[in-house]
Amino acid sequence: MSAPIIGITADQHEKRFRVSVAYADAVVTAGGIPILLPPILGQEEHFMTLCDGFVFTGGDDPRMETWNLSTHEKATPVAKERQEFELSLLQKLQKMPNVPVLGVCLGMQWMGLLAGGSLEQDLPEPLASHHGTGEHKVTGSIGEGLVHTHHHQALTDAGSLTVVASADDGVIEAVRDESRSWYVGVQWHPERTKDQQLGQGLFEQLLTAAISKKYTNA
Repeated sequence: MSAPIIGITADQHEKRFRVSVAYADAVVTAGGIPILLPPILGQEEHFMTLCDGFVFTGGDDPRMETWNLSTHEKATPVAKERQEFELSLLQKLQKMPNVPVLGVCLGMQWMGLLAGGSLEQDLPEPLASHHGTGEHKVTGSIGEGLVHTHHHQALTDAGSLTVVASADDGVIEAVRDESRSWYVGVQWHPERTKDQQLGQGLFEQLLTAAISKKYTNA
């Protein structure tokens, strides 16, 4: 059986699609075949047919008008096209619980908001300094260790999702949907995290779930 194909969402900026090489490297190291998914609305079904799993990558900040809230003045709104595409893809994947999904930073925030959660759009001090760029410790059922982080927003409520890691200051760091085969969101960047379990290990778990999906559907 061929290696699982993992779709990696791409950002859109000034008429260019872009994504960190580290995501593709992590998928390849875990044994998968990475493909980049441009945020083109209407292509979701094709990507779902093609891919055995998905990585929703980090990026700028959600446009909160989708949830009938104003976007914070300090936010850097994500490209409208990307938000519409990724939310549509995530919603369609709700009907395919056997397809594994990893949400990173912005990707985790999409997950939480779609699950009925809430988002702090601009973390106050000292949380802002703690969660800016650098490393900090997380603890939970998903594991314990130092993770690489770069964000100024965070979920304050995970909605229907289960919180599986938090920082020592109480900020939600990881969530999952226990009713699905493997649906995990992390606020940190595992593609840049040195800790094996909380870094590359998450991509390995994603690939294990994707392989299981391929055998189940074979």
